[in-house]
Order: sequence, then structure tokens, then C-alpha cells
Amino acid sequence: PEETVTSSFASFIHAVRPEHLTKTVRYRSKRMILDSIGVGLMGSTTPVFDIALQYCRLYSSVAVSSVYGRPGMKLSPTLAAFTNGVATHSMDFDDTWHPATHPSGAVLPALLAASQMLPPSTKPNGLDFLLAFNVGLEVQGRLMHFSTEAHNIPKRFHPPSVVGTMGSAAATAKLLSLSMTQCAHALGIAASLAGAPMANAATQAKPLHIGNATRLGFEAALLAARGMEANPVILDDIPGCSGFSAFYSVYHPKPLSTPGDHHEFLLEKQDIAFKRFPAHLGMHWVVDAALSVRNLFINYAGSFSPSLIRTIVLKIPVSKYINRPFPSSEHQARHSFQFNACTALLDGEVGLSSFTESSIHRQELRELLDKVVVEHPEDNVANFDKMYGEVALLLHSGDVLTGKCDTFYGHWRKPLSRESLLKKFRSNASHVFPEEKVETIITMVDNLENMSDSSQL
Repeated sequence: PEETVTSSFASFIHAVRPEHLTKTVRYRSKRMILDSIGVGLMGSTTPVFDIALQYCRLYSSVAVSSVYGRPGMKLSPTLAAFTNGVATHSMDFDDTWHPATHPSGAVLPALLAASQMLPPSTKPNGLDFLLAFNVGLEVQGRLMHFSTEAHNIPKRFHPPSVVGTMGSAAATAKLLSLSMTQCAHALGIAASLAGAPMANAATQAKPLHIGNATRLGFEAALLAARGMEANPVILDDIPGCSGFSAFYSVYHPKPLSTPGDHHEFLLEKQDIAFKRFPAHLGMHWVVDAALSVRNLFINYAGSFSPSLIRTIVLKIPVSKYINRPFPSSEHQARHSFQFNACTALLDGEVGLSSFTESSIHRQELRELLDKVVVEHPEDNVANFDKMYGEVALLLHSGDVLTGKCDTFYGHWRKPLSRESLLKKFRSNASHVFPEEKVETIITMVDNLENMSDSSQL
């Protein structure tokens, strides 16, 4: 039969082997796994996680899979994946790729739950687990490259709810050793379970996008394994009958090359961004710009004196859902250029405590927010590979101080050092586990390729 785009993806998922993972891909993906676990553990302390967990405990009849931050508690595999996915995105602290999506949270919880689900005789080893994780990343990345629309900050669908669901299906199909035909059907089924609107950004519903992506992709693979069929050309561009192209106004699918000597994983050439504080990725540019101009202001005035400031000018890209002048909740604050810039100016940092109710509603912060004016320069495009953040302080004296950030620390062009990544993980995980357990997880991820049973993770 003639090869289609969909069949090429199914062939790749079925045929790829651990030896196809380069040293760089293994290194980068293990950093993603460690960070995602830490973010998920931290997320297990949030109210939205508690709501999701209470719901899932009502329906877990076959409880075999672990839950972040709840030692000893088990849920049924797909609901454990859902709950842990919600935890991962509950604070918007998870990794971000280019084109824009949150790749790890959509894949890792499903793989962790699936590895615990399988009987002892078929437990995947650590290398198989790492391969399946990278299959999930690769499928997400390749699908994002089908559309130029996907390169910019999204307006319609939240990307992980679309490509993340497909990535979860691909990753779990690989871990469950599905046939090539079953892999194609898993992708087709997942496409019918994908999609969530951007309007739910900055609400408690947004973490559900990651929870559903990892859960529903997992369910798609389980259904395909049991014989359910779907459109075998779901990824192809069929005029008059949209498949995966329904999610994009511009769509140009390309076959995925067979794994081998000439296949280069996208993670090889496109590294990941890790967040230093729990907020939308775009906030990291304005925070670093604000910290820069704050230092200039302190050198100028001797201390940070808001009364000397007449106007704060933010030069940011056009993106409606992260342009929020006066956020009233923690989720809105995590998606507000204005809030994050002013918090950095006022406190000299942005961290976990910045998004508490008491911090959000401070009078001195509100007074700074009142001074903010937003500008959208034409050269500042809504694209995580091209945007910048600029913060200018117009003083009553007539002087103007400016800070600008083109690449924040943690961006793929300026990756976090191992020391910084471990510091973040230890900080997050220590909210849930004692130091000994935290260090054990670090060691296990570092040595993942040598682990005989990945369900130990």
C-alpha cells in the first residue's frame, strides 16, 4: 500500500529503537523528566490538584498507579495519569518547547502510570521508558511543524491539548509495544479526543488541558490495543474532510522518516526552556527586563522608590490572554505581563510566594500597576524564539531608565545549568518528600538507562 503521512508516523513509532537516541537527546530528555517530576510534586500542593484528586478517587476501581505527592495512594492508571498531569501544569511551572507547547507533562504521567499497570513479566526497563518518552516528544514536535500558525503564541487551541494528546498516544503505544497498524489507530483515536480552547488560560481549567492530554492519549493507545480502529490517514491533508488539520488554518503535513542512521530527533537541534518561577513563559522576558532596570534605578536613586516613577512602559508582543492589567487571581497573575513586571520591580524577584492572595492584592503593587502603559512594537512578535521584553521607567525628573531582555536564563538559547536545574528540583520536591527521597529520585533519573524496572521511578 502507498505510504501516507499517518503510516509514516506509525512506522516510526513502531520501529524506533533505543540505539537511535543520541547522547544529547538522552541528556536533554532526562533533564525534562527530572524537572517535570519536580514540578508535578510541587503542583500536588495546589487547590486545583486537590479538586482533580477528589474527583478521580470516586472512580478508581483498579488502583495500581501512584499519585504525585501522595505516598501510598493509588488510582486506576488513566486517572493517575490525569491527576499527575493536572499537578504538572497547576502552577504553569512546566517546560516549554518551540514551536510552543508543554511537552513533558503531556507524556510523562501516562508513561509512569502505564509502567506500573503492566504485569511484572512485561515491565519496561529504563531505556525502553526513555525511548517511549522521546517518541512522545518527537511526535509532538513534528506535528507542530506542520503549521506555521503553531510557531507563534497560540490564539485558538492550547497546544498541549492538541499535540500533547497525540504525543501521549504515541508514547504509550510505544511502551505497550503496539503493532504498526495499532499505532496508526491510536493516533486516529487520539485526534478525536484532542483540543481545548485558549479562553480557559489563566483559570483553574487550564491544568485540565495537560491532565486530559496525557490521560486521553493513554486511553487512545489502550483502545487501539483492544482492536478499536480509526481513520488510518488522520494526519494527512484530505481535501473536504479534515483530520488533524482541523486544529490549524494552515496545514502542510510531511512524512516522518524511518528511524535509522539519518533520522535526527528534534530535541537534538531544538532544546527546551525551563522556567525559574511558576508563570507563563512570556513572563520570564519581562521579569528579567524589570530586574535589569530595577538595578539601574537603585544605582540612580539609592533605593527602590516608587514615588519617583511617573510611568512604567512595557514593550511586549500582542497576545491577549497574557495582557492582563489588573489580575485578581493566582492563575490570572501567572498570565499577566503587567503583574510579573511590577512584582519584579517591587520585590526584586518573582517566586512561589509572589502568587499568593496577599501578594496579589498588595496596595503598593496596585499603585505600580496603575502606572503601567503597554506598547506593542512591530518587531516584537508573539513567538517564543523571537520575542523580547522591555521595561522603561519614566521618572518625574524627566530621566528615563530602560531594561531589556532578548533571552532569559532558562531559555533554550541560554539553558539552565545542571546546578540550577537541580536547585529547582530540590526546592519543588522538598515540599513533598524528605531530602533522602529527593536525592534518590535525582539518582534514578540520572541512571535511567540502567534501570531494570521503570515502574520503580
